[in-house]
Amino acid sequence: MAQQPTAQDSTAQHSPDPEVFRTEVAAFLSRAVADGSACPAFGAILPPEFHDQARSWQATLAAAGYGGLHWPVEHGGHGLSRAHSAVWYEECARHRVAPYLNLQGIVLAGEAIMRTGTDDQKQRFLRKTQSGEILWCQLFSEPGAGSDLAGLGSSAVAQSDGGFLLNGQKVWSSNAQFAEFGILMARTDQEAPRHQGISFFLLDMTLPGIEVRPIKQMTGDQEFCEVFFTDVAMPPDALLGATGQGWKVAMDVLLDERGAFGSAGVISLEQELDALASLGRDAQLNDAVATDELAQLVAQGQSLKALLQRLGSAPHAAPAAKLMRTEIATETNRLAAAMSGPDGMLNSDQTERLLYSPGMRIAGGSSEIQRNIIGERVLGLPREPR
Repeated sequence: MAQQPTAQDSTAQHSPDPEVFRTEVAAFLSRAVADGSACPAFGAILPPEFHDQARSWQATLAAAGYGGLHWPVEHGGHGLSRAHSAVWYEECARHRVAPYLNLQGIVLAGEAIMRTGTDDQKQRFLRKTQSGEILWCQLFSEPGAGSDLAGLGSSAVAQSDGGFLLNGQKVWSSNAQFAEFGILMARTDQEAPRHQGISFFLLDMTLPGIEVRPIKQMTGDQEFCEVFFTDVAMPPDALLGATGQGWKVAMDVLLDERGAFGSAGVISLEQELDALASLGRDAQLNDAVATDELAQLVAQGQSLKALLQRLGSAPHAAPAAKLMRTEIATETNRLAAAMSGPDGMLNSDQTERLLYSPGMRIAGGSSEIQRNIIGERVLGLPREPR
């Protein structure tokens, strides 16, 4: 890979006023879209076909002064407010442009390292993460521990040199075939209660004993991977936070994941609702059932918009927002394919969306788990029998 510009190359001076900054961002993004340097928006998972373009885009952002906006200056950021970062996300959504290389790096790994990392870890990772020199993957889910992360079985056994010997398996790790590092949860105490025996690691994906196997989806893409660990010797400085405190680190990471976008999510939703309305106009619907289904989806979308506007990224709103958005998108893709007729199952614009849709109900916490969280933690209903 060619040498890419890093944050220290940027001499950008941004306005301390978020609304003045918004004008700067809009102008920058308009130019980037016009000259083709911007990477199109792709959601939470970086598709393999966008990998090179997204890397280049992240390097461009760092060089132009739009990487790590609220990150500390001493670690390659610009020391601005989180309001500036919110403006950045909003304008990227409005311009349909990716706000970063990938969620797992900038939002999940970056925020976790800033919050919990040592000075050495911050110095080692933050600058290179926001410049695009390091791509991260997420190594949480396992074949027997997906939505129930506390049931994970991958083990990291402490060694006499202070390091850890890692064995086990992860699955559904997006971009693991490209990543230089991964954020990893592994069990360091087999005797401790489930939530207390887990530690959090920053894993070098080039270490001996790591095998990455891409999973071919029914769309033909390979966004996700299985990752196998066989006697992987992790150094002492791979540990993020204290031994046995990984569950707290991970829960903060998941809150970052579910609350990353705030009002930018409203903008993206408005665009999706406009597309729904266009779907109805373009199809010139004569089918009463399809008309009714479309009307229901629009109504559900407007309800979700109201929820996001009222509660934003409040933690108790996240599971409802995730569930509603997933279900609306899945049903929209199903309806659009049905309205396309036989072509919808063969080779139309709707085919790949239809094939991708079932995974949306699983990724990021399944719809069933989101319903349990809403019932038990938000509404206070009795726990599901186990």
